Amino acid sequence: MAESLSHKFGQIIGDLLELAIMPYLENFARKNNLFLDKKGKRITRKGKKLTWTDLKDNKHDLDFVLERGGTDNTLGVPIAFIETAWRRYTKHSRNKAQEIQGAIMPLSEKYKSSSPFLGVVLAGEFTKGALNQLESLGFSVLYFSYGTVVKAFNKFGIDASSNEKTSEKEFKKKIEGWESLADKESVAKELLRLNKKEVDDFFISLGKSVSRFIETVFILPLHGQESSLLTIKDAIEFLKGYSEEKPDQQLIKYEIIIRYNTGDKIDASFKDKKDAIKFLETYS
Repeated sequence: MAESLSHKFGQIIGDLLELAIMPYLENFARKNNLFLDKKGKRITRKGKKLTWTDLKDNKHDLDFVLERGGTDNTLGVPIAFIETAWRRYTKHSRNKAQEIQGAIMPLSEKYKSSSPFLGVVLAGEFTKGALNQLESLGFSVLYFSYGTVVKAFNKFGIDASSNEKTSEKEFKKKIEGWESLADKESVAKELLRLNKKEVDDFFISLGKSVSRFIETVFILPLHGQESSLLTIKDAIEFLKGYSEEKPDQQLIKYEIIIRYNTGDKIDASFKDKKDAIKFLETYS
């Protein structure tokens, strides 16, 4: 079945988002001595897809990853996952938000020791609920409204507006207008110009995440026998009768809390000292 022209035009706008944000990310990577991985050939992987795997070896195709210590030949530590997406109608926005969540959150869990920045660059019609859902999960959201996208295209003589009644003939005209445009980057730059404050805020958040530092590391060796109680009343009675003077109790585990200057916090628990040391060494 032939691809619908409405879908093809949607892909054009989606590609425009990547075209718009890529120079900013490349400049950010240079300034912060980071490696920007994006779609295309790289010696460390097969094919052109940018794919990372989670703890269960599930593969996730991504748009951009910033790495510390990465090169074309060496896989670095991911410190930022950034996705882009275009949706024309709000009825599709919640599903797209959940799709992004499903791809990024398992990777965030796998690489939680580096507490990576989670970012999304969205355009089109997204409900407040979909945006709030992503923000509540720790994503920084850069959002270009549908009207802003249309305005950016209009400046270069392309009518990017559409609805469910727009014909294939009209989409064909839009696509031909895009394909005949000599300087496509100008549309990307105009989109960013129209949303300068939002773009600046997004990269300020990214900069804070990348430049953060550890303020304090708490280590709490826990000794004694764990008690499991069925009710609050039982728990209160247990505490009332618990003696705090019990020397030479067996070590149960090490609780480690790492606090950053940004307010971020990472909690970890280990039964074995070697594992606790290995965990802390990942932050060296």
